Amino acid sequence: MKSFHQKVYLVRHGETEWTIAKKHTGLTDIPLTDEGRLQAEWLKGKLEDKKFKKIFCSPLERARETCEIAGFSKEAIIDEDLLEWNYGDYEGKTLAEIHETDPKWTIFSKGAPNGESLGDIATRANRVISRVRDIPGDVALFSSGHFSRALAARWLQLHVAEGRLFLLSTASISILGYEHETPVLITWNKT
Repeated sequence: MKSFHQKVYLVRHGETEWTIAKKHTGLTDIPLTDEGRLQAEWLKGKLEDKKFKKIFCSPLERARETCEIAGFSKEAIIDEDLLEWNYGDYEGKTLAEIHETDPKWTIFSKGAPNGESLGDIATRANRVISRVRDIPGDVALFSSGHFSRALAARWLQLHVAEGRLFLLSTASISILGYEHETPVLITWNKT
């Protein structure tokens, strides 16, 4: 049963070498940098007094490591739906490199060639939302940037493409919730 008092904490993983280089990091499984580990320690301090009914985590190392340092790995359920966007042909490339061949491309306008489309991401985000809305209490989701932005758009009942409007930094906390029965953003991109 849906709880209109529920809060969903979206936690983006800490810094990696590819986030520094601004490379699209979808399914490439890379660890946090030393700075990313320090960022995860900051997350621990901000989340340690929170009581979550359930905690879900992407299977990717950067999310799992963030979750572990933040102190939640023992309770976390690995959820394939929280994987970052599969960037297909654009995996590991910067936006500047992609724009050399497709000057108007963004992940939120075109999806990823030989990767996931906007529809694919909407389907995954909708599954996550359906699962967490049935949990009677607060939930934490440890994931990645573009997927979390798409998830926030779907929480607000917007098209996945509207995720383009939600900047999300590494090691950030965002909170989704309700005003009465309306899904809302409570906090966004707290670092």
